[in-house]
Amino acid sequence: MTISPSRSYGALAGLLTGALATTVGMLLAAITNVVSPIDAVGSTFIDHTPRWLKEWAIRSFGTNDKTVLRLGIVAVLALAAVAIGIVAVRRPWATWVGFAVFGVVGAVAAVRRPGETIGAALPSIVGALVGALVLHRMVQPRPIPVPGESQAPLGWDRRRFLLSAGAAGAAAVVAGATARGVDQARTNDVVAKTNEPLPTSGSVQTLAPIDAGATVDPAIPFVTAAGDFYRIDTALSFPRVDAAKWALDITGLVDRPLRVTYAELLAMPQVERVVTLCCVSNEVGGEYVGNAVWRGVLLADLLDKVGIKPGAEQVFSTSIDGWTCGFPVEVARDGRDAMIAVGMNGATLPLEHGYPARLVVPGLYGYVSATKWLRMIELTTWDRQGYWVPLGWSKLGPVKTQSRIDVPRNDAKVTAGPQKIAGVAWAQHRGIAKVEVKVDDGPWQETRLATDVSNDAWRQWVLDWNATAGTHTVEVRATDKTGATQPATRSDVAPDGATGHHTIRVHVG
Repeated sequence: MTISPSRSYGALAGLLTGALATTVGMLLAAITNVVSPIDAVGSTFIDHTPRWLKEWAIRSFGTNDKTVLRLGIVAVLALAAVAIGIVAVRRPWATWVGFAVFGVVGAVAAVRRPGETIGAALPSIVGALVGALVLHRMVQPRPIPVPGESQAPLGWDRRRFLLSAGAAGAAAVVAGATARGVDQARTNDVVAKTNEPLPTSGSVQTLAPIDAGATVDPAIPFVTAAGDFYRIDTALSFPRVDAAKWALDITGLVDRPLRVTYAELLAMPQVERVVTLCCVSNEVGGEYVGNAVWRGVLLADLLDKVGIKPGAEQVFSTSIDGWTCGFPVEVARDGRDAMIAVGMNGATLPLEHGYPARLVVPGLYGYVSATKWLRMIELTTWDRQGYWVPLGWSKLGPVKTQSRIDVPRNDAKVTAGPQKIAGVAWAQHRGIAKVEVKVDDGPWQETRLATDVSNDAWRQWVLDWNATAGTHTVEVRATDKTGATQPATRSDVAPDGATGHHTIRVHVG
């Protein structure tokens, strides 16, 4: 007679060994400095996610979308491991087949990530093997040691199972914590580099002090702190770059291909510019827009060095993690301050915003221009398509004129009497000429504009309002320096940015 564990014990065994397989893979990946199996699978999922799902994730979770994805992957792995454990109680082959699938999926996803080699498959394979061996030992009947002759030569011992389960769980916790520690230490080393000041030697066209008149309300900073600047990208984890080994390649339809190291980039003539960046996924009135002081090398200067061949239509850039985008060559040569940025707000470019170098292109949404963790620039034709274009987004992506009410907030409660309505407006590379506000069904009232720092930076505005009791609707619109006023018609963010007037409700008591 053979005594086997119940399905509930099989489920527990599957869950614990699945966790052990995953954390062993994470630990080995951290030690060997290759992509984690979780990140590899998650990044592959992101790459193949349809546009509607990505839009929904950004709307629903904002900058927490990657955390939600990680939790989702862990939940799916946990359910799959539980299922393997339950089936393995009666069918031993399920242990090996189930964990083989775990290993193959993780290995293939890891090897196919940009910059990885066949060695990236090892963590997933080893983790799956460890998980399979431990699960087999936990659920399969074995001889039970007894003082005398056993009446049940094959059996399953609950005490031995619980001891094995405790050991597997503890090992998973230790492996996971160690992997996290190793990974964090490596990230901390890079962050420490970003805390080093940018060199003061060399030619840097610094920015004049920003006029105090650029800010109309203390609650609305003109310059967005790096920690508050929005982050929308496809990277599940930050590329950890050794700047001493990093280099930017400029190639394609050029006369003289060029490789530039980080030290060489820092030694080149640089400029500081105030530029507003915004995400194409920014809803009307949304938070995915920020204004910063960027320091870097003008892209036009580098393109002059390499020489652009006839037939080049697109500046196509690739990040260290494989993300791509492209914009017309003319944009880099029309006089705007498109740059390869190495600094942000007077400090070295933070890791989360693209260290060691990124592209900043005024007047274009980030999805066609703002490549972080920059690795390569190619001059090419429109035959190449950036990451988002095949998913249905426009290939050009010029920023639309927009405005936002920041004070008061939507559904705010204020007292009757003198109040201020204030906010920001932006139309990069065109500039803001006028901002108007309408309260309820009243006329459009022109606001007082703050100092105009540059056409590439947002402009703050304020309106003095004599608030009367009741609930009021406040609406804003902006006009750029070409004379175009933003339309009132609401449209979705896809395929090339949202339109419409930001409108809020204010309760006056």
